[in-house]
Amino acid sequence: MLNTLRDITQSVASAHTLELALESLVGQTKAAMETECCSIYILEQQQLVLSATDGLEKSAVGRVKMPLSEGLVGLVAQREEAINLADAHLHPRFKLFPEANEDEYRAFLAAPIIYQKQLLGVIVVQQAKARQFNEGEEAFLMTLAAQLAMAIRGLKRRAEVHSLDHQVLFTGTSASTGVAIAHALVIGGEISLEQPEACATDVDAEVNRLRLAMGRSRDALTALAQKFENDHDDELSSIFTSLQSLLEDASLGGEYQREVLAGWSAETAVSRVSLRYVAQFETMEDAYLRERASDIRDLGQRVLRQLIEPGRMMLDPDKPVILVTREADTSMLAEFPRQKLAGIVTEAGGVNSHAAILARALGVPAIMGVEQVLQANLDKQLLVLNASRGILMVSPSPTVVDEYRNLISAQKALDRQYAEELKEPALTLDGHRIHLYLNAGLMSGVSSEIADGADGVGLYRTEIPFMLQQRFPSESEQIKVYRSVLQSAAGRPVVMRTLDVGGDKPLPYFPISEENPFLGWRGIRLSLDHPELFLVQLRAMLQAAGDTDNLKILLPMVSSLDEIDEALLYLDQAFSELRADVNPSLARPPVGVMLEVPALLYQLREVAQRVEFVSVGSNDLTQYLLAVDRNNPRVSSLYDSYHPGVLRALQLALQECRQHKLDVSVCGELAGEPMGALLLVAMGYDELSMNQGSLAKINYLLRRVERSELEQLLALVMQMSNGQDVRELVREYLDTRELSSILG
Repeated sequence: MLNTLRDITQSVASAHTLELALESLVGQTKAAMETECCSIYILEQQQLVLSATDGLEKSAVGRVKMPLSEGLVGLVAQREEAINLADAHLHPRFKLFPEANEDEYRAFLAAPIIYQKQLLGVIVVQQAKARQFNEGEEAFLMTLAAQLAMAIRGLKRRAEVHSLDHQVLFTGTSASTGVAIAHALVIGGEISLEQPEACATDVDAEVNRLRLAMGRSRDALTALAQKFENDHDDELSSIFTSLQSLLEDASLGGEYQREVLAGWSAETAVSRVSLRYVAQFETMEDAYLRERASDIRDLGQRVLRQLIEPGRMMLDPDKPVILVTREADTSMLAEFPRQKLAGIVTEAGGVNSHAAILARALGVPAIMGVEQVLQANLDKQLLVLNASRGILMVSPSPTVVDEYRNLISAQKALDRQYAEELKEPALTLDGHRIHLYLNAGLMSGVSSEIADGADGVGLYRTEIPFMLQQRFPSESEQIKVYRSVLQSAAGRPVVMRTLDVGGDKPLPYFPISEENPFLGWRGIRLSLDHPELFLVQLRAMLQAAGDTDNLKILLPMVSSLDEIDEALLYLDQAFSELRADVNPSLARPPVGVMLEVPALLYQLREVAQRVEFVSVGSNDLTQYLLAVDRNNPRVSSLYDSYHPGVLRALQLALQECRQHKLDVSVCGELAGEPMGALLLVAMGYDELSMNQGSLAKINYLLRRVERSELEQLLALVMQMSNGQDVRELVREYLDTRELSSILG
């Protein structure tokens, strides 16, 4: 049974058109169930349309239509449950369609096809002999209908897109607000190093393809090396320079070519050579040589991308595009020319994934979790991306395009208006000073992120330099990066978070494979398990700060007091060694913990006896409170930082921190959202840290509200039963203050 289900589902999913898929479906289902008729009805404009059949009159396809209120098929759709009848003719909802020639059939079994609460259609099997289909047959059809739902949904959307006679909408979750109008650039996601083995039909042609691909890869690596060299980021520049050297004839480049000359296709040659050397290097005892395996893998994937998707990034500078991909990663966005990136649309990832945070930092409109968008063949089609509402429009009408062009112009004018006040302090109308800090570390040019309007850096993500390397950065390399951040802050406080990898932030040279990475080996857990890495990072931070007093150290993903105690022992060790050996006047910085794990919320009295401050990570705190993977688009609608339970936890955190004299701030994405900032200020938070793109907007907003009024709003909010009601209430408040335009 399982093999049969798999074969039918794969056949449908691999079909090029919806019509071919449905024809294959009814034929295979009829044969598998050994029945006399199988038909499928697709819901179109609230009518069920006979779309394929094996057993009814073929000419009835497309002609037989019924509303949901008619017929047995309509009853299945209405109830959204299977119906199994020994004699369909005896049922009061039975309706005969003469053109279908189905009067000979008595036995009737039908199941709805539902995708994420949305009815797509109904699949029906029939037999002439009156009999009840047995439990096994009913279970088979229901299972088949459930498995088919995603494939049929994707094929249906593809058909809608390519009909081009009307605008088609895709929906996702807003990850970075804004509007973009541009043509699509579709990139199919990560290129697998494991390619099928194929022989070359023309060796000379394959050699030429390979040389062109290596040439394009070499040019791209040269450009990247020069880019980071210009940014004075020598570490990153050296990485791309070393990758270039591997393309030489005396290195992997020559190996690729010899494999093609042996008779393999270019893709197979790159795959075989890369996999062979990766396997060899990963088994070596020397740590440095083991790390070279990631270089070989990286280079192989770059060359394969140029073979499989040649020139996808090589676009004219005056033609911005909306990037449509399975999942945008750091490397892809770092390589993509900023002036060409109008928007981002991804199938995978959640609104608080690393890619989403990066999109907000770059100020690029983005939506995540747009299911099956890659199957719709959108490449080069005109798109309108309304990321503020989570909508992607394909083939928009000229009128719609004009409306959105006006909207973009209006938004740019608002942004200029916000920026004019950025140097003014964030002071509410009733005199409460709110300190606005910057979340930094997502872009290579660190100094450019330290905005004039920020009171300091509330979160510097030290993992980003680790993620952009092909190995763990040395102590001296880390000192150089951290010193540049501290100097750029010009005396303002800088909160540096120790290494926080795992979850959706993997290191290419230190892979962590776990079934549930967000509940696994990440943050402080990893650092404490690898004191040799942790001590190097702590020493680098302390030396970078020297005898200045603007460094604060933040420990991520803390879930127990023992973890704090152990981390502080390592900090004391690093501090003592450096004072004795390097700098006797070294200052010991304040230490804080991130409040992300709910258990720590109930131990803040003990936390206050150990550290000086707390930084609330609203992203993970929300994830853990609601038991929702924030990267999973299937449950993205359940991830809601405005859930009353989350808001009450945030309020409790502030109350506990104040009671125990702990400084407290919020550095999660909620602090950079207008609604979120208002509610946090209403609770009493006066330190908020956010991406640079949110800074001017939040400053402008807070200068136009009274905290006393916000406290009254919060009292009403806390009576709400769900996040949607909370947002509606805050939106009404902004409407009455004529500030709703700030929501985008």
